[in-house]
Parts: sequence; structure tokens; C-alpha cells
Amino acid sequence: MWRWNSKFLHLFRQYKTAESSKATPFLICSLVSSNYLLFSAAPIHPDMVRFNVTTKHTAPIDGQKPGTSGLRKKVKVFIQPNYLENFVQSTFNALTAEKVRGATLVVSGDGRYYSKDAIQIIIKMAAANGVRRIWVGQNGLLSTPAVSAVIRERAGVDGSRASGAFILTASHNPGGPHEDFGIKYNMENGGPAPEGITDKIYENTKSIKEYLIAEDLPNVDISAIGVSNFCGPEGQFDVEVFDSASDYVKLMKSIFDFESIRKLQSSPKFSFCYDALHGVAGAYAKRIFMEELGAQESSLLNCVPKEDFGGGHPDPNLTYAKELVARMGLGKSSSGQEPPEFGAAADGDADRNMVLGKRFFVTPSDSVAIIAANAVEAIPYFSAGLKGVARSMPTSAALDVVAKNLNLKFFEVPTGWKFFGNLMDAGMCSVCGEESFGTGSDHIREKDGIWAVLAWLSILAYKNKGNLDGGKLVTVEDIVRQHWATYGRHYYTRYDYENVDAGAAKELMANLVKLQSSLDEVNGIVKGIRSDVSKVVHGDEFEYKDPVDGSISKHQGIRYLFEDGSRLVFRLSGTGSEGATIRLYIEQYEKDPSKTGRDSQEALAPLVEVALKLSKMQEFTGRSAPTVIT
Repeated sequence: MWRWNSKFLHLFRQYKTAESSKATPFLICSLVSSNYLLFSAAPIHPDMVRFNVTTKHTAPIDGQKPGTSGLRKKVKVFIQPNYLENFVQSTFNALTAEKVRGATLVVSGDGRYYSKDAIQIIIKMAAANGVRRIWVGQNGLLSTPAVSAVIRERAGVDGSRASGAFILTASHNPGGPHEDFGIKYNMENGGPAPEGITDKIYENTKSIKEYLIAEDLPNVDISAIGVSNFCGPEGQFDVEVFDSASDYVKLMKSIFDFESIRKLQSSPKFSFCYDALHGVAGAYAKRIFMEELGAQESSLLNCVPKEDFGGGHPDPNLTYAKELVARMGLGKSSSGQEPPEFGAAADGDADRNMVLGKRFFVTPSDSVAIIAANAVEAIPYFSAGLKGVARSMPTSAALDVVAKNLNLKFFEVPTGWKFFGNLMDAGMCSVCGEESFGTGSDHIREKDGIWAVLAWLSILAYKNKGNLDGGKLVTVEDIVRQHWATYGRHYYTRYDYENVDAGAAKELMANLVKLQSSLDEVNGIVKGIRSDVSKVVHGDEFEYKDPVDGSISKHQGIRYLFEDGSRLVFRLSGTGSEGATIRLYIEQYEKDPSKTGRDSQEALAPLVEVALKLSKMQEFTGRSAPTVIT
């Protein structure tokens, strides 16, 4: 015989009262435990659907180790039976109970192929694992920075706040049935899961035996804004679909002076172009640049998000952003039209950016340094001063010089935004960036492509506040050249060798480490290649001790440091979906203002030759040229 407990009797009376008064109906959900019927009750929509939880048996699948920004593989890998499910359940199992049971989680991404299917699977698994509610951006679209903003800023109507997110993106990698898919988990601070969590996820994937899923939970219509209510063994479960842009736009308006940018945009002297490369940035471009700032619709390129990014490669660089590059007067052939004064591009998930002036490319390393140098004057959010600045190790030392001149705290961290997040959470860093077209600040815990564009527009607006009615416009190129005159120039380039045989890439790196045991031998090789290149004074594998939590990150890139401040850095990238990507970074510092105007590739040619021959790049990889030069 079942005994009805007092809680049930109270809820049953509430239910009967509501029924007799025609008030909002209640649904009473039950489960059996120790001969008691346990109940919960909540106001529901009359057609709320009930679901059950199924335990599915599975087995470990090799290769589910997250890289610097989650797990990325080809779509054909992700659609294998249990592949996504194993990783999602391993993530739930790696989190503490309070981060799952009764929690609110965000599930969205850049809209690439397989995202819509993946969202439905994750919703059903979240319900089965006891999550209380899921927030989904309309059509499953949320940029990576917007996800971070939603976790940090958004509150539900009942006061609920998100404690984490599954972000479905492979960032700047191509999309489509035969291309890339990715998933990563972000924590309650809005930033990527730290290594302690990703290591647990990986260990769980190697021993997983079962996962939980609500197979009979109907698919949710993620195209329509609204709330879907369900009831399961542990009570009510909701899925809320909300406007993808509103929370992010509100945050941007609290950081920047939109009125000053609007005045710049309205000036006949100024022209603007933004290319979303058919990524998720398109969901924000019209709202921000057109509706808020007054840009013309013709200034927006490829701003309709597509599952395959229009067949292109959504990587905002001079190689892949071809249409923007041509429009800005940097293409091989001229269109005959006068280029806009300012241009920018985003990657697939809108966390990266490329900034261009008329016939002028701004390196990401220079970009973060210039933003930091002008932030206090040009951006209201920073009016009280910067707490500190940071860059990734491969990024040029341009930011270092700004920090030294402005007496700012400075940090050099491994590649991976989570390292910046620790510094920001500790109140030690305001502006940060990396050479791979990532720039951001402590407003969220991800790099933020649209934020970087708005920062540049703010600097342009500030520099031109007295010029819009008369006088010459201060251009992007003017700002960069003035910066070089003040702080010196870091000539910089990056060579990417994509989809290299993984074994060959590891052999190349091992040989570079071995060479470092004798700098005399290294210098003999260098002088045999180019006698006009400075002496190597230090060689190591970069290692970082986090000043916040004391954690140590080893093997973060191989460095050769020269007497004149030049650097060679070699690193294997963790952002590809197959094979290996070797990244080679080449940098030379020039303080003499009369020598800061040289062509970058010409200035770096001696170091490039040394780097390729010292590393035996062609011998190990079979590549006579890089895939991409930045």
C-alpha cells in the first residue's frame, strides 16, 4: 500500500482549488521512492508533455580529447552512433551536482551544419540528467561572445541565471556535411571550461558505459521565441527560445558611446564595410551597425548565417575574406571604386575579427596594442583606467611596449582564452588579445569580434571628434602609423601549415627542441643561412605558471629569442579537426621611426629564411609553401 505524504495532500488541495476556480492548472508529477509517492507541483501550460528517462548503454570512443577550444571533428565523426552523446554525458559527469541538477544551461552556437540536430539531442540529455531549464538562442544561433554575455548578464523571468553552456561551434573552420563541427562547455563565469574540467571530461569519455536521455521528449521548435514546458520524473523542465541579439546589444551599449560612433557613421567623410562571412555575426550586424549606428545595408557583406558559411572558409584573414579584402583595395586587382575608410570581418562564431583601413591591414598584434593605448580616452567602460593587459605568447610584443610606457600590469599567457579569464576573474586584466585575430576585454570571458570592431570605431570617433565638420579625417592608417612612431613597430607574420601529417609535425617539433640543447650549434646554423640575422640568445619551450591559481602549463610552444629582440615561435595548433597545423611566428622589433614604414614581408625575409631552414620545414612536412600567410 502506498502512503500519501503530507506534501502531496497540500499540493492536491492546491490543485483542486485551482481546478474549481478555473485558475492556472497545476501538474502533479510523481516518482516512487521507499514506498512514498513524492510530488512536485508547478503552474504549467495545459498541454505540457510528460517525458521519461532512458538509460542507454554505450562504450568509449577514441579521440574525444578537447583541444584549446573544445572538441572539433568532421561532421561524419560526430554523427556516428553515440559520439555526441558520449561527450555530452561525460561533460555532465565532470560537473558537480549543483551545476547540473536543477540548473539553467545555455545551448546554442554558430549555426553550422548539424547544430540543429545536436541542440535537440543535448536538450533531451539535459532533461534526463535533471537540468531544470535550457535557454536557446532563436534558430539555435548565439555567437560565442554572446553566450558568455548571456551566462553573465541574463536573468530569467523567475530570476534564474545560467550556470554554464554547451556552445556548438568549430569557430573559424569550414562548415557543411563534409566539413567541421565542434562542441565546448563554458562555465558560470562565461568562460571556457578550465583544464581541470576538460581533463575530467576526457577521462570520462575513456570509461563511459551509459548515458541518460529523454527519448520521448518532443523536438522543440527553436525557430519561434517562447517557452516550452515539460514534466519528467524530477519535475518540471522548460526550454526557452529567446532573441539572440538583445542581451548582447544591451551589453555593448553599456560599454561604448554609441552616439559618438553614430556621428562618425553619419559623416560623409566616413565609410564602413563589415563582412560576417555567413557566420553567426550576421545575426548581430544588422541590429548593431544598421539599426543602432546608422550604417547602410549595402555596407554589410555576407550577413545571412548559413550552415555551410556559403561554401566559404569563415576565417577573417587576408586569404579567406576575399570579398572584403577586394572591397578595401587590398586585392590583387582593383575594382576602380574608392575603398571604404574602415572594414572588418568576423569568423564563424563571431569571436575573431580582422580590422582593415583603406588599402591597409592592421595586424591583430598591433590591434590589441592600439586598443589598449587608447581605451581610457575613447571607451567609456575603461574611463577609470585599465587593471592590466595580457597577450598570448605567440602574439607580438607590441602590447608589452604599451604596458611598459603606460605603467600597466602585463601578462604573457599560453594560447587559449581560459588563461585570460583567470586573470580577469581576479581583477588583474582589462584588455587582452592574441595574434590569431582574437581581441577582448573583461566585459565577458571570451574573445569578442564585434566588441573589437566597436572599439576601433570608438577610437576613430574620438580621434575625429573635431574633424567631422571640417578638416582631414584621421584614418585607420594614420592611427597605426602614429602608434608606431610612439611605441616602435613589431614587424610580424605568421605561416600556417594546415593538415600536416601529425607524425611529421611532432618530429619537426622534437627536432627543434633537441637543437636548443646547444645554442652554439644553433647560431652556427643561423649564420650559415643568413649572416645579417642577429644572434640567438635563448631557446626554450614556453611554460606558464598561473599567478591566480598556481597551475602550470608546459609545452606551450618552442621559442628562439634573438639578441635584437626578434623572435621565432613554433607551435602546434589545437583548433583543427584532423591532421595537424604547424604555426610559425616571426617577429622583429624596430624602434627607429625612419624604418617603421617598410613592407613587412621584405623586412622579415631574412628571419623567414632562417626559420624555414632551421626547422627543416619542407624536409619534415613535404610542403614548399604555407597554406596561409598572415
